[in-house]
Amino acid sequence: MSVIVTGGAGFIGSNLIRGLNARGIVDIWVVDNIGSSHKFKNLIGCEFKQYLHKDDFRNLVRENKFNDKVSAIFHQGACSNTMELNGNYMLDNNYQYSIDLLDFAIRNEIHFIYASSAAVYGAGTQFKEDRVNESPLNVYGYSKFIFDELVRERLNETKSQIVGLRYFNVYGPRENHKGQMASVSYHLFNQMSEGGALKLFEGSGGYPAGEQRRDFVYVDDVVKVNLEFLDHPERSGIYNCGTGRSQTFNEVAVATINAVSKRRGEALMSLDEMLDQQVITYRPFPEGLESRYQSFTEANLERLRDSGSEVTFHDVASGVEAYVDFLTTSICS
Repeated sequence: MSVIVTGGAGFIGSNLIRGLNARGIVDIWVVDNIGSSHKFKNLIGCEFKQYLHKDDFRNLVRENKFNDKVSAIFHQGACSNTMELNGNYMLDNNYQYSIDLLDFAIRNEIHFIYASSAAVYGAGTQFKEDRVNESPLNVYGYSKFIFDELVRERLNETKSQIVGLRYFNVYGPRENHKGQMASVSYHLFNQMSEGGALKLFEGSGGYPAGEQRRDFVYVDDVVKVNLEFLDHPERSGIYNCGTGRSQTFNEVAVATINAVSKRRGEALMSLDEMLDQQVITYRPFPEGLESRYQSFTEANLERLRDSGSEVTFHDVASGVEAYVDFLTTSICS
């Protein structure tokens, strides 16, 4: 089996390549833009056939000159910076690029599984894959939304497999290159390693400080969902990819602190104890962020389960503990 993974040197893409390798799949084209970043480190230990710059790959696709026989495309490449304000860049990079790949996949009868986002739901409280619930707050979410809308039209016109996975708050190994867009658990771990107090945002959207709720999903589980659809080419559609259970940022902080403390042989603490000792503190939102901030997300998994998916998801406590184990081992190695 020959597979293309766009964004293959990135967070989810590199973990997905490892998932494919674990199945013995090494005939993989990695498409990305590594540039001067440290993303190349995510590919260390991965087995793949070839690397292509994303612009070179796009040109080959547009000119119909990519001649390798491909079975599946995992389209994970995108700009996921919710603070990005350049709409023209976002719509070309996230929307038009995705159309080019979708056309290529349909034309060549290639299974197409792509990354959408829970950002399409905006400030809503219903997270079910229905147009009535979708109202993105930023241009990133909008770029994902309009591609999902296009896919809905194409699903009625083709028999090729097309799957959109709306990722919720994904966290886990190999996200350090994302900088400020890396998960809260990653930042909290680093803050703890530096010996300072852990900083969360103040309250928003009617939630007290640290009590905003998100659907935090461990990256290994996201990989499992992607591969499950690869195993079932008869399944197409747009699906939420989260745990189906929202948890607070305070819970993530407690899980991170206690996972580190457990490895150090130190006593575990409750949230109240952490607040009393100012191990956890709160800070104001950066200017302009609060109005575009999702204070609550929780994936409705009815459609995913109705499709036949049997993937079980980590909760915050178990997922964060696994992540802290990875981060600690990485530092020590």
